[in-house]
This record gives sequence, C-alpha cells and structure tokens, in this order.
Amino acid sequence: MKAVAHLLALATIFLAGCSDLSDGERRAAASMALSRLAPPPPDPSNAHADDPAAAALGATLFFDQRLSRNGQVACGTCHVIDRQFQDGLPLGRGIGTTDRRTMPLAGMAWNDWFFWDGRRDSLWAQALVPLEDAREHGGTRAGYAHFMQEQFGERYARIFGPLPDLSGLPAEAGPFGSPDEIAAWNRLTPEQRDSIDSVFANIGKAIAAFERSLAHAETRFDRFADAIAAGKRPEGNAALSAEELAGLKIFLGKGQCATCHTGPRFTDGSFHNTGVPPAAGLPADSGRAGALDEVEADPFNCLGPHSDSGPQACGELRFMARGEGLVRAYKTPSLRGAAARPPYMHAGQFATLDEVLDHYARAPAAPAGVSELHAFPLSERERAQLIAFLKTLDDPTGP
Repeated sequence: MKAVAHLLALATIFLAGCSDLSDGERRAAASMALSRLAPPPPDPSNAHADDPAAAALGATLFFDQRLSRNGQVACGTCHVIDRQFQDGLPLGRGIGTTDRRTMPLAGMAWNDWFFWDGRRDSLWAQALVPLEDAREHGGTRAGYAHFMQEQFGERYARIFGPLPDLSGLPAEAGPFGSPDEIAAWNRLTPEQRDSIDSVFANIGKAIAAFERSLAHAETRFDRFADAIAAGKRPEGNAALSAEELAGLKIFLGKGQCATCHTGPRFTDGSFHNTGVPPAAGLPADSGRAGALDEVEADPFNCLGPHSDSGPQACGELRFMARGEGLVRAYKTPSLRGAAARPPYMHAGQFATLDEVLDHYARAPAAPAGVSELHAFPLSERERAQLIAFLKTLDDPTGP
C-alpha cells in the first residue's frame, strides 16, 4: 500500500507540473521534441550533399559578395547569420527588392520543396535561383563559371573534378540578364551551355552542402517534451509556466495549430491556403499553383541532366499533386524561432503574432482559391497564452 501511495503522490506532482495535460497531449508534445527528429534524408540528386569539403566551399561561397553583379550581395546578405539566417524584412532585399519574404534556413535539409511556393525540388536547385535573379545577385551563369575557375579552381577540382574548358567563352552570358548577355548565351553551342551549366550546378551543390549543416537549436520546449517523454517532472529550465502550458493545450486543441505545424520541426512541409491577403503593390501571386510548371521545366531539377540521381529517386517531382486547392497555397513555415522573427507570412503581411492570431481566429475568405481555415475565436487571455507557448520554441538557452 505504501508503494501505491508513493506512486500516486508522484503522479500528482507530475500532473501538477504539466497542468493536467491529457495522455494524448503528452504524447503529442513528446513527439514534437527536437530529439525525435530523424537524421536528414539523403539528397540523391546531389552526390556532394554530405561532403565536408563541399560544405566548406559552400560556406565560403555563401558569404562571398563577389557572387553578385554589384559585388555587394551574398547569400548571407538576406540570410543573416545572427538572425536565424533570415533578414527580418517583409520582402527580401538584394540588388533590388523581391516579392517574397526571406525564409530562415535551419532545417532545410529535411524539406522536399523549396521557396514559399515550392518552385524548386532540391536545396541545390534553390540556391541557384537568387544568383540569376536581377533583384537578388543579378549575375550570369558564364560569369559564375569564370569566377569559380579564377578564384576557386583548385578547390573546385578536388571536389567535383576538373573544370571544363571555358576558354573562348564570353565573360557574361546566361538565359537571364541583359539583352546582350542573353544573346551571347543563345549563340553558344549546346555543348558550351552544358559545360557552363555543370559548373553552375556544382556551385549550388556546394552551397546546399553548407546549408544542410544548419540545424535547429534545442529550446526550453524541447527540454520540457523530453522530460515528459521520460515520465519525469519538468524542472528548472525544462519547466513551462502555467500560462505556457495553457498555450500548449490551445496549440494542440482549440487552436488547431498542430494540424499543419506538427512534428519536431513544427511544420508538415506542405502547402496550404489560409486566406492570407495579398501584399499591397505586388503582382498577383497564385502560390503553389503557379510553381508547378516552373519546377517541372527547371533544367536543374531531379530529372535534369545535372542531377546525380536516376528518375527512380524523383518521386516527389514525378508525382506532384495538382488541383485548384493549391491556388494561393504557401508552404507551412517552421514555428521554431518564429516568435523572434516578425513580420509573418510569405510577404510579411502581418507585423506581429497577435495579428497572425487575429487572422486565424477570424478565418476570412481567401482572396483566391478556398481557405482551409475555420474560425476559432480566442479571448485576449488565450491569445497571450498561445503566444507565451510559441516563445518557448524561440529560446535556445533557457532561463
């Protein structure tokens, strides 16, 4: 009897520490601990995805401003190292201003699709897009190939093999750029274009190898979740306050947040129309629906000539979902660190988490397509509780 009484006392203490979370809520919270995250899946399309030498070269390229037309923009210009590898701006800003918000990079190795609309199917293919975008780096493929030969020829050769013969090729040429640069690209033979593309693709593969190393940091929520998974009472910097625990219950229940923000990365990696309004002054944006043809046509996709995999590894691309439900559907962002990186949504439409919760509570009709949201009014206290919980995903060190 004494043993039973002791167990009951321990259970009472444990339940008090977890604000009477149900068994289902404890299991759900435990499943979202960072410790439950499996190793990143391999990228068969990039044979150098996990090559330390490629990652080291990629890190150098990531911060090199010479990889831009004006010599002032690097990947790290928008993906700022001490801002969770994003910039805190409503719209990304390189040479010019883009029409989407810069996404943080931690955990990208676990993604199947990249950008807010998933218009690229690998991390290395994604890394190439800003290099040619006139609003971001604004360079050309030929220019980047010559740059690699001149500045990193030996390092490149040790990783990817000898550079192709670039002698006699124009200094600047590509399918994007000025009319003269595009014309110079069109005058090249298919073989010459392919040799340039091979170097360009490898730039992306090196940058992707570096970006795959950017992982989420453990937070106070993770220590809490690990404790309850082990049947222990969360204490010290693993404990959550009553307000934070109440927010967790809303997150898992009434708020329906975990429907999309699920798993250790707090995202399902998929695309959803949540009725977010368009940003003023930007062109029409159909979200995922507008990206399907682009990713299929990308010469650097999984099925392209510079992929290191065979078609059997390209199931995501070969069997992409289509349909009207993808109109104005955008990728579910991870909520890890989200409390510290306003503004929110794909074009920074909401300045604060309170504005985000107001939108989700009201569930207005979508400007195009059909919103998946269903209204769930929250009191001021419940909003504060939910925001308090979200902040436990933001602190890598704890109190």
